[in-house]
Amino acid sequence: MTVQPRLRIGPLRRFTRNLLCPIDILGRPLLLKYTRNPAEARQEIRGHARLARHYRVPALHAHLRVPGGHLLAYERLPGGTDQGLLLDLLNTDEPSSDLHDYMDRLTTTYREVILTTARPTDPTRVVRKLYWDRAAPGGRLDTYYAGKDFLVADGLIDTPLSRLGTYTLSINGRRHHMDWAATLRWLRTRFATPEPIWAALTQGDPTDVNLAHPLAWFDYDTAGMNSILGEFANFLWYASALGGWLVPTYNPAAFADHPAAFDRVPANTPEVRRAGVDRTTSTIHIDYTPRLAAPRRAAVTAYLDRLVRPVADRLWPGADLANLLRPYLAMRILGVYNLADLVPEDRLVLLVRLAEAMSPVFDPAAYFCPLESPCQAP
Repeated sequence: MTVQPRLRIGPLRRFTRNLLCPIDILGRPLLLKYTRNPAEARQEIRGHARLARHYRVPALHAHLRVPGGHLLAYERLPGGTDQGLLLDLLNTDEPSSDLHDYMDRLTTTYREVILTTARPTDPTRVVRKLYWDRAAPGGRLDTYYAGKDFLVADGLIDTPLSRLGTYTLSINGRRHHMDWAATLRWLRTRFATPEPIWAALTQGDPTDVNLAHPLAWFDYDTAGMNSILGEFANFLWYASALGGWLVPTYNPAAFADHPAAFDRVPANTPEVRRAGVDRTTSTIHIDYTPRLAAPRRAAVTAYLDRLVRPVADRLWPGADLANLLRPYLAMRILGVYNLADLVPEDRLVLLVRLAEAMSPVFDPAAYFCPLESPCQAP
């Protein structure tokens, strides 16, 4: 007879400032999460309780203070190497029936909960971590960019960001203009306005690794009444840029248990074909090829068609979706990674994506579904 060990401890993983460790106690699978920040631990506990009323979440069995932080013990859902996350449904050559079914359940759940819980909300009463706090004095915009200047792309375009507004940007043959300092001021002002916003009960940070398969929600320190548009921009930007390209490139530890993500990086990485400056006409020429693998295009398309547009039609009838999403998308582009820390080619692509998002002709469908492989018609 084989005797099962009373305690089995799995590999320790680090996600940003938190530690995760799977354990089995007397055959019971648990996931331990250690966080040093007591305020974030309290928010996670509150967020989990609020989310559990409307979404499927793993049970929180216990939470306690430990030296240096807090320890939370969750039910551990089934998973394994390249299994258990939305990420794994995206790390394939073509969209599967499982992915289509998953996106149908995801968008149906979100649509019902958002429209049930949505209400105009004072911006001081929404979860502020990912947008308002980052735009506030002393937030990430200041930490990353205040009083600093760096080149658009060292060795490719040796023009300081502070001078970018004096140039015309020719991006894939289309003219754009972007003033770096004015863009930062606009974002700070936009997230300092007191007007009520439409908010609803959501998880707040809907990424490839925070959404389980079968459908469930992980990570609750941003759960609560979130800006609906912020929720939308977060998923769309993560699915189309962060999850397939930037996160596996700059934070590979996040995908340690999902190595198939690294095989898919080339299929999701934009290619800069031309970058140069014509100083006689004050024009910066950039030609690039956007890339997004077919499963990610399918997920983005389903999210736009089945969730974003129906909700926008109900809550903002007649409004321009591009104008609604623009400030949240710009904050995701600038407030996740410090552009100065990226290799020049990646920095250049993000500045191009920012210029395209700030353009009067910004079209979310074309933007999030690259023209190299067009989305299906809505």
